Amino acid sequence: MAAALHACLRLRACMTDQPTRFPRFFVTAESACPYLPGRTERKVFAELRGPDAARMSEGLGRIGFRRSQNVVYRPSCEGCNACVSVRIVADSFVPTASQKRIIKRHADLDVAACDPWATEEQFALLKAYLKARHPGGGMASMDGYDFAEMIETSPVDTVVVEYREAAADGRPGRLIGACLTDKQSDGLSMVYSFYETGPGARSGLGTYMILDHVLRAAAVGMRNVYLGYWVKGSPRMDYKRNFAPLERLTARGWQEMPAEPQLKQSGFFAAID
Repeated sequence: MAAALHACLRLRACMTDQPTRFPRFFVTAESACPYLPGRTERKVFAELRGPDAARMSEGLGRIGFRRSQNVVYRPSCEGCNACVSVRIVADSFVPTASQKRIIKRHADLDVAACDPWATEEQFALLKAYLKARHPGGGMASMDGYDFAEMIETSPVDTVVVEYREAAADGRPGRLIGACLTDKQSDGLSMVYSFYETGPGARSGLGTYMILDHVLRAAAVGMRNVYLGYWVKGSPRMDYKRNFAPLERLTARGWQEMPAEPQLKQSGFFAAID
């Protein structure tokens, strides 16, 4: 989908190159929904450009848009509103007993917020992640150039949060997780995360990366951690209900979602879309 959005924008760029303070919105053609079988999806999107790009991105983010490179988008599907924007209220978050165990299990990791500069190590980890979790997904054919565009094309304050095994002999430990994260005035937006999977991989690493973002946001007085969309009826998105308090965007603004019993991990800590 990101590739389709950027292709559309390249077409628009051929028609006009005049900067504008206000975003121009476009709608994609319908395509198969990646979350709900038998349904189609459509997105409304706009390009982030000019001196107001960062402010525009943050403002649109608060009403349900997500960023992909220099594009912001949100679902605009006919007859369906299953995609719901959600965010964790970091300054009120209290980890559950199982989440505390996950935090303790991964406390030995070295975590660093790095400048958004793509590395071969990150790309190798992403390719292994996509092969294991999303072999038929739209990102499976991504090459090194595409990855660099994904990481480095950002008109906002962006970091790559790296999760590494403990350093040894003065050298950085092995990279086992990474998250492309936007910093906003009211919190953090987890754009896309990927990590080591399969035999020998750390259990609960995807959960830990979310917990780490929440705890770090709260520690510096940020209220929210944006997780993208929760899709009712999609097992891939059920894990987001495991973090409370969780707010959803409604027609009346952001409202707290009713608490549910903690869901069993399904193994789907995929893209935080």
